[in-house]
Amino acid sequence: MKNALLTLLLLAGSCTAATVQEQEAAHGVIERFAGRDFAARVTLGSCETQNNCPTYAWKVADNTLKLQGSNGVALCKAFYDFTTSLGAGIASWSGNRFVAPSPLPEGAQARASSPVKHHQYFNVVTFGYTTAYWDWARWVKEIDWMALHGIDMPLALVAQEAISARVFRRLGLTDAEIASWFTGPAHLPWMRMGNISGHDGPLPAEWHDEQVALQHRILGRMRALGMTPICPGFSGFVPQAIKRLKPKTRLTQTSWGERFHNWMLSPDDPLFPHISQLFIEEWEKEFGTCSHYLIDSFNEMEIPFPPHGTAERYEMLARYGEKVYSALAAASPSATWVMQGWMFGYQRDIWDARTLAALLSRVPHNRMLLLDMAVDYNRHFWKNGTNYELHKGFHGKQWLYSVIPNMGGKTGLTGMLEFYANGHLHALNSPDRGQLLGMGMAPEGLENNEVVYELAAAAGWRNEPVELKAQLEQYNRCRYGHSSPALTRYWELMLQSGYGHFTDNTHQRWQRRPGRSAKTSIYATPEFFAAVEAFAACADDYRDSELYRADLLELVASAVGGRVEGLMAACEKAAREGRLEDATRLDRDIETLMLGMDRLLASHPTHRLEKWLDFARRHGSTPALKDYYEGNARRLVTIWGPPVDDYAAKVWSGLIRDYYLPRWKQYRQNGAASLPEWERNWVEQQRGLSPCVPFPDPVAAARQLLEQAKAMKL
Repeated sequence: MKNALLTLLLLAGSCTAATVQEQEAAHGVIERFAGRDFAARVTLGSCETQNNCPTYAWKVADNTLKLQGSNGVALCKAFYDFTTSLGAGIASWSGNRFVAPSPLPEGAQARASSPVKHHQYFNVVTFGYTTAYWDWARWVKEIDWMALHGIDMPLALVAQEAISARVFRRLGLTDAEIASWFTGPAHLPWMRMGNISGHDGPLPAEWHDEQVALQHRILGRMRALGMTPICPGFSGFVPQAIKRLKPKTRLTQTSWGERFHNWMLSPDDPLFPHISQLFIEEWEKEFGTCSHYLIDSFNEMEIPFPPHGTAERYEMLARYGEKVYSALAAASPSATWVMQGWMFGYQRDIWDARTLAALLSRVPHNRMLLLDMAVDYNRHFWKNGTNYELHKGFHGKQWLYSVIPNMGGKTGLTGMLEFYANGHLHALNSPDRGQLLGMGMAPEGLENNEVVYELAAAAGWRNEPVELKAQLEQYNRCRYGHSSPALTRYWELMLQSGYGHFTDNTHQRWQRRPGRSAKTSIYATPEFFAAVEAFAACADDYRDSELYRADLLELVASAVGGRVEGLMAACEKAAREGRLEDATRLDRDIETLMLGMDRLLASHPTHRLEKWLDFARRHGSTPALKDYYEGNARRLVTIWGPPVDDYAAKVWSGLIRDYYLPRWKQYRQNGAASLPEWERNWVEQQRGLSPCVPFPDPVAAARQLLEQAKAMKL
């Protein structure tokens, strides 16, 4: 049957690219998305790349959809282009929609070639804020999402600690020394970048075996689709206990924030290339050869070299880059060193043109790939100019244009949609384009702001501008089945509020520890509330749309949360002024709205603390380990450290009723000084969640709650 489906097509010249394995893997993606019956009407074949960039084509003929692609991802992208161009469906984290066109549009066809070779995905910390506890079933969904959206270069960092542990054991460290250096699972990304160590550890030994097994499946599926995964390399960070074995080893203590540390091994120390080679050896022995290795050594930290402007500093940077690359090349001669470029804009005072040029100066141009991962921050938040222009195309090195649409997995609705749709064209047409190899998205957390990712993923395959309003109308058709004047009005208002601003940290006041100063967020504006009212007015027209329901619940929770912000400010003011009756009334209103928000989101497919904790607890083989993993998961989405408090800022059912609202009550009853202990107790001592019964009709409840919030007096 599969052989019949994998018909070789000749829509455009000689076809040599997508292998049979890639075609089979792509067919599996299509079948899981569109269903077996429709997938049986799809044939897949191969075609050449164009200018060494991925290419696809689709055509309807003889009541059959015929796809061609230069690899498995391109085939999936071809199918998704067919689907979205007809408004037939969408792949999203909150659910998929696919309605088979009937009849198929005979003769319809399209062909496209990406303007770049690769399409990158993930941030190092996505493996903390979102994927830390995922199982294989959840990874299947994500890899399918990637393939359908044309993503072919994901980070693949699972099981990095298992390999590190093997290396350190070979050197002579004890299991206890290694485990105490590792952090808890959700905090591992920051340990990998040298920011922290030991936090919420020790890491249980059982973690490693299941992560190795999971990574085999992840890499197997990615490679079957023709993806180019970026795997972890050795960045120079080691347990301090290494000094027991090698007393003369030169270690530099790194510092991040107020209290976090790790230890960096000097690249001039002979142990550095030795460990690097051991790590690559162990990695490739377990997972096979990888072409790209991520090595980050200075993330959000000072460079531990002589002062700015000194010749010694730049010589040491040049030698550092040379040593890192040489160690990688000795272990894997054809490998490319990949480095995140977040700090290039975030710490522009450190990473000026001369500093970066020195680091890169002794690394071959085609053996390095820089992820310029925060162009949206450069353009719309820091407003400090693009890194690729400052560094003149990154001094001849390969680089990848990328954006960070999300910090910490926050669920706030924000982002400059026009920029995500068309901002990449600036790089494509820049005289400082240099060796631009790809486009990418590097969100810190997933399952949020789905329209942003839809626009950004599509942009990576296009070198011409699109008209945003037309794109949003098509998004309506794909997501909900059809558009309407009310939805058009919704987008107009959102472009004036949430999606017309670039907001770095989308906290609402009630997500900050009470007693701290807090700015009013974008959700407390009249335009945002009016946008949500316009969306809610469509409810009768979209009664059968599960994705409309999910979006309505999220929007109403955000808008009502904006109203809670105002109520909390008014309550604190009333308390300060001695108007206790008003403060008591406002407290009741706050509780009513927050419990209503929580109960609404209990029906949302993703915005539930229950899901996050369930993923964590599945990893424990004993009750004690299950409790440990749950505590680590709780910590990341609340106090983080401390001191990185309230960073993740999820608008989640369970978190509202069991954490944010009780914390507000604790503050009102016992003052701000009581909160740190209360927060730590919630993370470290409490397990499970209080019961919550979802509304029998969440859509009707959402509309009612919106009206209730609007009527409450400040």
